Amino acid sequence: MIDSLILEECKRNKEILDKKINSLEFAIKRSEEMIAESSISENNLIFLRRKIAESSQDLETLYLIKKRIY
Repeated sequence: MIDSLILEECKRNKEILDKKINSLEFAIKRSEEMIAESSISENNLIFLRRKIAESSQDLETLYLIKKRIY
């Protein structure tokens, strides 16, 4: 989950917002590739899917900021 300080900085600085968006997009893509390519334990799979869901929510929040402010 993105903390309030990062959200405020993203609202003030488009460059930081774009870097955070790119970072989350990359992390989500890599995590999904890891799930597809490997046979990891069920506990690790649950953890990774939970992190992907959290990151996707964060990404949607950043997209909204970008749309409304920039």
